[in-house]
Amino acid sequence: MHAELTQIPVSPRTRNILLAIVAALILLVFWKAPTLPKLLLTGMAVALVLSFPVKYLSKVIPRGIAIALVVLAVLAVLVLAAIVLVPLAVGQLASLAEQAPRLLEEAYGWARRVVENLDQAGLLDTSPDEAMAELQETGAQRAEGLLEGIVARAFDTLSGTVGGVFTTLSVILIAAYLLVDGERFKFGTIRLLPVQYRDDALVLFSDVIEALSRYLAGLLVSLTFQGIASTVALTLLGVPFAILLGIWTTIGAIVPFVGSYIGAVPATIVAFTVSPTTGILTALSYVLINFIDGNLIAPRVQGNAIRVSPLFVFLAVIAGGQIAGIWGALMAVPILAVIRVVFDFLLERVVVVPQTLDPLPVALVEPPPDPSTKAIKTLNTSGAAAARVGTIGTPRS
Repeated sequence: MHAELTQIPVSPRTRNILLAIVAALILLVFWKAPTLPKLLLTGMAVALVLSFPVKYLSKVIPRGIAIALVVLAVLAVLVLAAIVLVPLAVGQLASLAEQAPRLLEEAYGWARRVVENLDQAGLLDTSPDEAMAELQETGAQRAEGLLEGIVARAFDTLSGTVGGVFTTLSVILIAAYLLVDGERFKFGTIRLLPVQYRDDALVLFSDVIEALSRYLAGLLVSLTFQGIASTVALTLLGVPFAILLGIWTTIGAIVPFVGSYIGAVPATIVAFTVSPTTGILTALSYVLINFIDGNLIAPRVQGNAIRVSPLFVFLAVIAGGQIAGIWGALMAVPILAVIRVVFDFLLERVVVVPQTLDPLPVALVEPPPDPSTKAIKTLNTSGAAAARVGTIGTPRS
């Protein structure tokens, strides 16, 4: 026996008020627990990336098994990276902390030679000693403090292994739940809309998810390629701290356009401490890596995910950085991709209805006639007068 459901009728206004209250409560929870929205956004990004292999595996095996295999593969890669890379990175960080004074001294020597060349060319207002003293007081000391701060922060990050593992597992767990319940969440959200808009909302939702997943998957492939390629190139060229510089290249490449230069500059500087030839070869290696990534790898993976001119992407990254710093620069391209999808969606559906003009009122004053009209009226008037005369002169029978 099935119990009959008792319907609770509410007006659209009441429903909207209830939805607003729920949204306000969610925002309050996010405000009190600021880590929660970051975990959710990161988990959503990971779920979008993993949706590609899950979709392809689901064609041959059940979706649940495909999700389990993909998640286990990600965990295996993370564990392998932690076992292999973390000890190497810690060792290179310790070596960097020890060699920081020597590297700064070598950089100081390079700067001295540049200043002397500028002085010989007559481009300095002060003597080379005064210029170097000022540089050593300001730039060198700040660089040393910045380097020490980076090394200390890196050690703190690596030492917080428990917190990092917990965050990583939380993100993967959120991504797995989103992959399992993604369809239910999508249709549940669309059911909140009026019936006449649900089909279009489903199309828009699917297009946005497709664009974001393609962009994020392409970004992951690009980061992996740039990190591995730069580490291999630096190792072959004999540049010290190759693993750290490769990790830095991977992190910097997250930011479009300027990210590759963020990774290339420190690697080239460290390479010049080995020899000028090594520095030039390192710079050329990064140019080749960026060319391969930008022209061969990223377009094949991302396809038409963004479909926006590179100029607009570059401007969006600058605007995002100005508005919200590094997070704004990171979110600029995904937001731009969503805007493009919404623009295409509206472009196909928005119809401009021509406005029907009201009929003009009858003019109360007759406009002056042109010569031809005046001649026709004269003929008509004379003909009508002659007809009247003929009628008057004819006797009645």
